Amino acid sequence: MEQYEAQFGVRNQIGAPVAETRFAEQAVVCMPPRTAKFTLSEWKLSNDQRCRNTEDQQQLADRVLAESERVRDETGERSELMKDTVDRRMEERIGDVEFCKSELEIQRREICTELEALSMYKTRLQDCLASLQVNALNICRKCLMLRDGRIGIDLVVDNVEIALQREITSILGGQSLLKRVLEQLNEQMRRLRSTRYFLDRDLQYKQAAINIDKSNLSLKHTDLCLSVYEGYTTLDPANISADEYNAYSAKNIQNAAREVTSARPIRMYVDTLLKQVIADLWEAFDKCNHEFRERIIDTKRAKAKLEDMHRDTTAKISEMQHNIVLLQKALSDKEGHVALAHTRLGKRAQRVGGELVKDPPGQALYYECELLRLATEQLQQMLFEATSSLRYLLQTQIQLEEDINVKMNTLKIDEVDCMTLRATMDYHAY
Repeated sequence: MEQYEAQFGVRNQIGAPVAETRFAEQAVVCMPPRTAKFTLSEWKLSNDQRCRNTEDQQQLADRVLAESERVRDETGERSELMKDTVDRRMEERIGDVEFCKSELEIQRREICTELEALSMYKTRLQDCLASLQVNALNICRKCLMLRDGRIGIDLVVDNVEIALQREITSILGGQSLLKRVLEQLNEQMRRLRSTRYFLDRDLQYKQAAINIDKSNLSLKHTDLCLSVYEGYTTLDPANISADEYNAYSAKNIQNAAREVTSARPIRMYVDTLLKQVIADLWEAFDKCNHEFRERIIDTKRAKAKLEDMHRDTTAKISEMQHNIVLLQKALSDKEGHVALAHTRLGKRAQRVGGELVKDPPGQALYYECELLRLATEQLQQMLFEATSSLRYLLQTQIQLEEDINVKMNTLKIDEVDCMTLRATMDYHAY
């Protein structure tokens, strides 16, 4: 009651409880009913049953412990065995990939070696083409232009011009062949670079795979960097079979070997072509130089002949000039004889009477006059012919001098200009 009063704190002044006045303000508390009591037999039965259940659970726990130990040992052994198997397979796989990688590296080295060799041959072809264009072809064309500077009768289509045209044709033909081979060489180098690109990519992938497998081999189950995959997709996305993988690598190796095998005959062909083209050009060069020398010899021979004729003509002109002077002197002398004869005849014509007779002196004077007239006419005719001959000789002398100058111009062009230029021509296979 005291506890009740203390709980509810209701007392009036005289000590009487005033619970009825506070019940409306308090929550109603329901007291549970009293539990039923068990018998002694039930108590013993319950204890026995509890002991049996406990013993059964202990036996079951012993079996679970034994089975758990067995499963732990078995799973541990299986895990170690599987890890060893995976490690061994990874090591084998690394060895296989490294072997395939070494084969690819061998083919790559051969491709790089072949590319370097082809690059050298490409440089040889380019140098040869540049030499033909800048040196040989320009010199031949310049020789033709210089020979167009010949004048007069020497501006002739001779064997030299024909040989120069043939040499230019040979040079252009050689350039065309070399350009076609250069295009084939560039195409082969492009294919080799393409093959090297695929080899590099395959080597990069294989090295990445080797690094991944080596990294996996170095991992232990106690490492802190491990993680459990909790995604929804499959953890192994590999969809390429081993046969497809081996076929892909074998295809790369076969392609590399085929391209290297295809590149080697091109180098041999370039060597042969360069030698053949240079030999043909040297043959055309020697033939053209031979024609130049023959033409120079013929021109010198003609010039020497013209100079001899000029010298003889000059001598004849001198003789003719002297002859004209003598003829003029002879005419002058004849004028005195004619005047004398005419004077004598004139004086004898003044005879008178019977003295005007045809006597021997008169006949002699008459014949003298006729002879002097004929002689004067002959001298005048000879003087006319000598003067004409001198004029023709002078014209011939001028023509000979012009021809000699033409030959000198031709010799300067052929022997000095052209042959000096051609001495700088050089054909070699680089």
